Amino acid sequence: MINLVKPLAPVEGYNLTVLSDVRILRSDRPLSRAPVLYEPGIVIVLQGRKRGFLGEEVYLYDAQHYLAVSVPVPFSMDTDASMEEPLLAIYFRLDFKVAAELMMKLDEYGAAEGAAPKGLMSTLMDERLAHTVLRFLEVMNSPVEPLILGPDLVREIYYRVLTGEQGSSMRASLTRQGQFGKIAKAIRTIHASFDQKLDIDRLADEAGMSPTSFHAHFKAVTSTSPIQYLKTTRLHQARLIMARKEITASLASAQVGYESPSQFSREFRRMFGRGPAEEASRMRQAFAKPDPSPHAVYVASH
Repeated sequence: MINLVKPLAPVEGYNLTVLSDVRILRSDRPLSRAPVLYEPGIVIVLQGRKRGFLGEEVYLYDAQHYLAVSVPVPFSMDTDASMEEPLLAIYFRLDFKVAAELMMKLDEYGAAEGAAPKGLMSTLMDERLAHTVLRFLEVMNSPVEPLILGPDLVREIYYRVLTGEQGSSMRASLTRQGQFGKIAKAIRTIHASFDQKLDIDRLADEAGMSPTSFHAHFKAVTSTSPIQYLKTTRLHQARLIMARKEITASLASAQVGYESPSQFSREFRRMFGRGPAEEASRMRQAFAKPDPSPHAVYVASH
């Protein structure tokens, strides 16, 4: 797998592929703990190691463990990598249409529910998933096969994850069922409207919960409060647009819903450990930042 993925990751950072929702990540250096916000998707590490920290939990994803994200959860992450053994990983951003079609089939045939839903979880990669990933990488090294066979293999990888230990979380999120599904719907609303004044009471009402119950369930899924989650989403989006468009911090703060540029700068520095201009410059120099997908529905840190 490592030999097959190396040609797909010639540069450090995120390398795009002919499949719009698949990127290959390469890091030639260790990265210290930093805040991240992942879109729903699957991260399969082939070499190196990442650790995610969410509340009191530590999530390891390496050559033996994959990470599945069912809802965007702000957490912090560090990376073990070197020039001799760079971190190499495949990131599959979740295609909701493909996942929904699989969900219908799973419901039709009565798939088991599995473990309790979580927003983030690392799981041991079993032999069947590993075999599918190997075939996927073989196909991706062909000039023609990725466009013809690639989508079917991505679908098979989705299937392996949706029927694995983490499957119940993604299924609950996709179907908006149960308390987890209601919180997933609220999170999607926040990502669609982060630049507006959001009324948490309205979000709770839409979820069919009292504000107190909504707050408790939201924190159980994300390890943070709705207000803090909104703030984190805004700051991640501001960092991305400053890195991509090279706009000022003042303009970025206004675009993500901040009324006070000074408050934005204080909270930005508190989260990322650097001022807005310095952090945007670091991101442009350290990693290639691909343009966001026109179909993206979530803010993400990559």
